[in-house]
This record gives sequence, C-alpha cells and structure tokens, in this order.
Amino acid sequence: MENLVYAIVLLPLLGFLINGLFGKNLPKILVGSLATAVVFGSFCIAVSLFMNFNSESQPVIVKAFEWFRVNGVQINFGFQIDQLSLMMVMIITGIGSLIHLYSIGYMSHDKGFYKFFTYLNLFIFSMLLLVMGSNYLILFIGWEGVGLCSYLLIGFWYTNEEYGKAARKAFIMNRIGDLALLIGIFMIAAQTNAVDYLSVAENASKFELDGTVIIFITASLFIGATGKSAQVPLYTWLPDAMAGPTPVSALIHAATMVTAGIYLVVRSNFLFTLAPTVQGGILFIGFLTAALAGFYALRQNDIKKVLAYSTVSQLGFMFIALGLGAYTTAMFHVMTHAFFKALLFLGAGSVIHAMSNEQDMRFMGGLKKYIPLTHATFLIGTLAISGFPLLSGMISKDEILVAAFAKNPIYWVILFVLAAMTATYMFRLYYLTFHGEFRGTEEQKHHLHESPSNMTLPLIVLAILSVIGGFINLPHFIGHGHYAKLMEWLKPVLTEQSYSQMEATLSGVPFNTEMILLAATVLMFFSVWFIVRNTYVKKKKMAVAEENYTGWEKLSAKKLYVDELYNALIVKTVEGLGRGGKMFDKGILDRFVNFVGDGAEDSGKAMKRVQNGNVETYILIMSLAVGIILIVNFLLQ
Repeated sequence: MENLVYAIVLLPLLGFLINGLFGKNLPKILVGSLATAVVFGSFCIAVSLFMNFNSESQPVIVKAFEWFRVNGVQINFGFQIDQLSLMMVMIITGIGSLIHLYSIGYMSHDKGFYKFFTYLNLFIFSMLLLVMGSNYLILFIGWEGVGLCSYLLIGFWYTNEEYGKAARKAFIMNRIGDLALLIGIFMIAAQTNAVDYLSVAENASKFELDGTVIIFITASLFIGATGKSAQVPLYTWLPDAMAGPTPVSALIHAATMVTAGIYLVVRSNFLFTLAPTVQGGILFIGFLTAALAGFYALRQNDIKKVLAYSTVSQLGFMFIALGLGAYTTAMFHVMTHAFFKALLFLGAGSVIHAMSNEQDMRFMGGLKKYIPLTHATFLIGTLAISGFPLLSGMISKDEILVAAFAKNPIYWVILFVLAAMTATYMFRLYYLTFHGEFRGTEEQKHHLHESPSNMTLPLIVLAILSVIGGFINLPHFIGHGHYAKLMEWLKPVLTEQSYSQMEATLSGVPFNTEMILLAATVLMFFSVWFIVRNTYVKKKKMAVAEENYTGWEKLSAKKLYVDELYNALIVKTVEGLGRGGKMFDKGILDRFVNFVGDGAEDSGKAMKRVQNGNVETYILIMSLAVGIILIVNFLLQ
C-alpha cells in the first residue's frame, strides 16, 4: 500500500514537472494527454485502495520521513489513508481527470496551453497533499499550494488587468483566513504537544467543554475555513474568480478547493464537537452565506456569476450541516455538489465556447437546438441542484433539511426558502440560455456549434453521476437508514461523541413528519419550475441591464453593494495608508538616507584633496601625526 499512496501524490507532481520543463516544446495533444493521464492514474489507484477499505478499516499511516523535531515534538512527513481521505481523493482525481480532458478541447487554441496544464497538475498535487497529509502542517502546505495555484489560474489571462485584480483579490482574502488557520495550528501544538490528527484526537479530551482554549482553537480553524470555502465575510473573492478559464471554475470552485474548509472541519470533528458555541457560529454563518449568495444570484446576467453565487450558497448549506453536527451529511453534499456543479460549470463553458466567448445571458436564448448535447446535460445539472426527486442534489439537500428540522423547525423553514431560491435562479438561467429566440449577433449565430467530443464526454459522465450519485446514501424510506451507508462508512474518522450526536440528529424526525417535509419540498420544486417557466417562456420575460433594475432586483444585481462597501472601508483605507507610508518614506526616510549619503560623499571629497599621490605630503602628515601623539602622551604623564 505504501508505494500506491506515494504514487497517488507523485503522479500529478510528475506531470507538473514534465510539462513545466519540457511542455513548451511538446505537441499540445501530448501535453494535455500526459496531464490528464497522471490524474486519472491517481484516481485508479485511489479506487483500488477504496476497494480494500470498509467501514471497519482503521486509518493507515504512511510515514515518508521524519521532518523535524522541536521541543521534543517529532513531526513526520506522512500520509493518512482512511475513509475520509479516500473519499476526498476520489472526488479530486475523478472530477479532476474529467476537467483535464475537457480542458484539452476548451484551451486548444490558447497560447499558454502547456502552462495551463502545468498549473492544473500542480493544483491537483497540492490538493492531494491537503487531504492526504497525516497532520495539520502538511494540510497547511497543501492549503497554501492550492491558494497559489488558484492565483495563477484565476489570473491565467494576465494581459487583462481586471483578471489580474481578481487573482490578487482571491490571494489576499485567502491569506486572511490562512493566518487564522496557522494560529489555530500553533495553539493545537502548544496545547497537545502534537500536530498529527490521531495524537490530537487522543489528547482532545483534555480540553474543557466549551472552554476558552477550545473555542479559540476551533474559531481560528473556522476562520481559515471561511476564507478557503468563501463564507461571510470572506466570500467576495469567489465570484470575481470567474475571471479564470471555465475549467478552472469547475475544478477550483465546484469540486475541490472551496470544499477544503468543509474537509478541515470534518477532519477536526474531535475538536469542534467540544465547542458548541463555535458550532453555533458556523450554523449562523452558513445561513447568512446561503441567504446572501442565493439573493445575489437571482438577478445576475453573467452565466458564470450565477453559478459562482450558487456555489457560495451551496457551501453555506454544507456549513449549516456542519453547524448542526451532521458531518457526514456535509460530506454527502460535498460529493453530490461536485457532480452537478462541475457539470454546470463545464456546460456553461460549452455554451461560452459556442457563443464565441459571450457570457451575458441577455444575448443568448434558443441554444437547445444548436447545442443539444450540452442542453440535455445542463438540464440534468439544473434539475439536480434544484431538487428534482431522486436526483443527487435533492437527496443530499433533503438530508440537510431533515437535520435542520430535528434541531429546530425554524431552521427548516429558512432552508426551505433558500432551496426555493436555488431552484428559481437556476431555472431562470436555464430558460434564458436555452429557450426562446436567439438574441445574439448574426456572427455568433453563424458560429454556434456543439463542442468536440473531448468536451462533451465529461459532460455525459458528470450528468450520469448527477443522476445516480444520491443513491450512495438513500434515505431510510427507500431502503435503509439515513446513516446506514455513508455515516457507517465515515464512522472510523468520527469520535464517539460526534457520531452519537449525528446519529441522534439524523434519526430524530418521525417517519410521518419526514414524509410531510419531503412532500413539501417536492411540491415547492414543481411550483417554482412552473412559475419560472411561465415567466421566461410563456410570458417571455427577458433579463435586463443592471442599471434598469429597481427595488430588490437592483439590490440583487448590485450584490447589496457589499463590494463597494469593502472597497470604501478596506481597500481605500489600505491604499490611503500606503500613500501615507510613501510620503513618510520619501519625505523623511529618503531625506535622512540622502543626508547620510551626502555627508559621506562630502567627507570623501575633502579627503580627496589630501590623498593627492604626493609622497612628500604623506611623510609630512605621518610625521606630524607621530609628533602630535608624542606631545599628547608627554602632557598626560
């Protein structure tokens, strides 16, 4: 097993090195094929390991080498293979290999083709380090690695100044969360004398329930998670990250990087279970994030911006599950979301490809007859995220709703409204894009065509997964209990307290009540579908420009002016401090340095007159100096 574990991590690194060093001189098909093959190879190895694991298997630690020792604490560079890490590895490499394949077609005409695949392989390598590392320090290396790669990929088309700003925004906002994460890791090391997960879990019982120390540690970890997983207030970077090529949006912002925060909390369940106060904070932030992002998505016109805010909203759903203590439910939604959101982003990329890089839905319409395969798969993704019965998104979201009702019926009501908002903006996107009359230019209409097979094949695979993915964890009324599959599978990575809390939550709703709740969500789905279809197909309502919106629509289109508020309070303040620092630097520091430099220069010029090359003058000065020394010594005696 040890060699297989190393191979999972090293294959993408090998692809990065080969393409990075030699890719410029290799054919594009070889560059893309190599990058795709190494990620798919990692996926195959992960599947083989998965087949040898079951719900009874204990974590396997693969130690590569002793990294360092400090204050008697031995830090090893190693990997932890368990049910949680295997689940994440299969999502990362499985979805990642499909996105690599898609990128071969999507980026085929780009001058930076080899560079793009180099960055993608490095990203996969970093993400694998994050989820496979056996301790928090290796997680942090991967955490920073995906942050760097996201900066490189978001700003890939660096000649566009706005894209560069979006990349910097993502990088800087993530650094805020990363600092908090690092502080949390230092506190864990200081309190438990360890940073590896198994040792920290063993020592977690020393913490006082909801004590000051455990609250500080878990709050620090959670702040780190809010940055990477785009939660309030550190969420505004993710919609701007749509500046990167569409495959980047699918890989980073649907299936992998943004789920790192959820992984961190689930991996650290032995700490968060001891901090109910922080769990309450996670629940509140999850609700706030899901509500705000869902509201913003209602009146966005950029197809990728709608999906971006949808991602933020769905991440909010996952954090709600975490706040409820339903860790496996959060991971279930991570998995299903990876399927349908990657499908939607890649489908949007296929639309943009057909529309000659047009992203504004106001200039689309009627595309279903021009790109039928993209239309069919995109419809499946839309139905999955909106809650069509028995599709993956409906099943995982229903489990979050049930957990919310078990905790507090008011939570269920709020989530019910948020789920209705999800269906509303997704059906709006679907009908504006694929139905009605084509609203683009004649040149765009002439260019319309279905994407090549290396782009449509990933769409088909993801569509199938979006349909059947929920069957991994079917609810009890179809065949088994809520926790009979995924919950039992992840049981070894949860503490007994975490498992008991989750079991009580997920089984706390009577069967009849659950049927009523399920019927309500299904009725809501079909009602929203009917209303939106009637609005945008029969009544032929069109999207309008932001400046023409009024009331709540304007607030939605302008995102409640949060970006403007951040810009005024934070960006302008920092820029002002920068200008003040520049004035201080030039007005005081520069003048002082120049004064010292000028003094040295003037003294050098004065000495230059003495250093004239005349030997007689040197002897005279030396004689005078000796004479002065003798006279001074005589007088002092």
